[in-house]
Amino acid sequence: MSESKDTTVQKVSAVASPKGALGQKYLVSGKSVSMRLWENEAPGQPEHETARDYETVGYVIAGSAELHLEGQKLILRAGDSWLVPKGAKHRYHILEGFTAVEATSPPAQVHGRDK
Repeated sequence: MSESKDTTVQKVSAVASPKGALGQKYLVSGKSVSMRLWENEAPGQPEHETARDYETVGYVIAGSAELHLEGQKLILRAGDSWLVPKGAKHRYHILEGFTAVEATSPPAQVHGRDK
């Protein structure tokens, strides 16, 4: 019996990753989860409130931001992780140069979900 090799294994270099319209770098993506990198996001005005049809978990590498989520205000700093449930109303406000990695399920970039 011959063994078939798994052809879904991927490696993606952040240096060569495609960028999204909001400045995010798309990292590796599978059928049910994907990763993206927000790198050196500058402080500015708070984003408009939104709700997405995917779940997001994230980890702060550097900087800080406010996450306004369903009436709560969370301060995110280096070493913190967070969850935004699918369909939850939320917005981010970058306080200082912000770098974070997020995983979304299903993949945010599929079918224009992250616009």
